[in-house]
Amino acid sequence: MNKAAEDVLSKVPEVTFTFWLIKIAATTLGETGGDTVTMTLHWGYLAGTALFLAVLTVLVAWQIAAGVFRPYLYWATIIASTTFGTTMADFADRSLGIGYAGGSTLLLACLLIVLALWHWSRGSISVDTVATPKVEVFYWAAITFSQTLGTALGDWTADSTGLGYEYGALVFAAGLAAIAAAYYWTNVSRVLLFWIAFILTRPLGATVGDYLDKPVRHGGLALSRPVASAVIAAFILLCLLLLPQRAGRHPGQPQELA
Repeated sequence: MNKAAEDVLSKVPEVTFTFWLIKIAATTLGETGGDTVTMTLHWGYLAGTALFLAVLTVLVAWQIAAGVFRPYLYWATIIASTTFGTTMADFADRSLGIGYAGGSTLLLACLLIVLALWHWSRGSISVDTVATPKVEVFYWAAITFSQTLGTALGDWTADSTGLGYEYGALVFAAGLAAIAAAYYWTNVSRVLLFWIAFILTRPLGATVGDYLDKPVRHGGLALSRPVASAVIAAFILLCLLLLPQRAGRHPGQPQELA
């Protein structure tokens, strides 16, 4: 398939400021939404994980079957992946008892394996290769593992290090600022920077989400999880309505190795 054909068939959005704005909001919604089901509605981590896995599976299949980039479908799938990531990370960390360190290590290994297989298959892990069903499977597997890894990292930073949710969010925001600086002022691989930024937006969203809905005695604001989720969902919908979303490719070099 030539490059022009790949551009036409691209089913991921152009990586712009709007992309990152909606991505951070989606990860925050994933945290509050996941906690709404597992904690507020008392489904528990196992049942919540099963529910969101089923939703994610359906949406990924729909996304892969779609012939063109559809913004609402794409972001619904992202939200499903980040919500599944929330409940899956909580299930691994707490119900399975492997802890934040064990969960983060396992998820990092899974993510690296997926990226290695993708690179072996295509010679690149740049999102500009997301133009065929096979590559979309790699893409969504990497997205899901990165979302789950980000959740575990966020909980680890906020809880285990004693930073709390507010300062944990500042740590990840500073990390993203450093990635942005590297993008504009260094020659570091754009593909590598993309995936690092994609991972870091998840713990940022996780810590912000926890800060909004956790009890005051645990360092949160104790806001209603369903209300917070509804407000964030409305913000994402407003962004999709008002801000341009079009298919595109990663702004790095097409065949750059990460």
